[in-house]
Order: sequence, then structure tokens, then C-alpha cells
Amino acid sequence: MVEGVFYAKAAACFGASICIGIGVLGPALGQGLIGMKACENIGKYPESAGKIRTAMFLSMGLVETGMLWAGMVAGALIWLAYTFH
Repeated sequence: MVEGVFYAKAAACFGASICIGIGVLGPALGQGLIGMKACENIGKYPESAGKIRTAMFLSMGLVETGMLWAGMVAGALIWLAYTFH
């Protein structure tokens, strides 16, 4: 294998790992905060637990898309690195 191609593939894998690392950090913190606030509000207002839970699940789904996009970008980086020579 040509040395330059090896460095390009290594850089793509390194970039993918950074993409996943940073792309997961923010949404994970956001999901933790959403869950924390939902638990606090269900404790304060148990009669509206159904509405709070529904809003929590919708918010979690929206936050989760950030992780999915980071995974797609990382996968594309690795795919591009290993399909083109």
C-alpha cells in the first residue's frame, strides 16, 4: 500500500472517532438533563405525569437525532476512506 493512502485512511478513522466523541457528548448531557427535569416535575405534579412523560419522550427523540447524524458522518468518513484508493 502506498504510504500516502495509509495516512489518508488513518486520518479518516481519526476524524471519525473525533466526530463520534464530540457528537455523542452534547446529546448525552442533554438527555440526562431532560430526564432529570422530567423526574423532578413528575415528583412535584404526579397528576400530570402522562403529559410530562410524553413531552420527555418527544424531547429525547429530538435530541437523539444529533447522535444519529454524528454516526452517519463517521460512517461516511470511513466508507469514503476505504472505497477510494
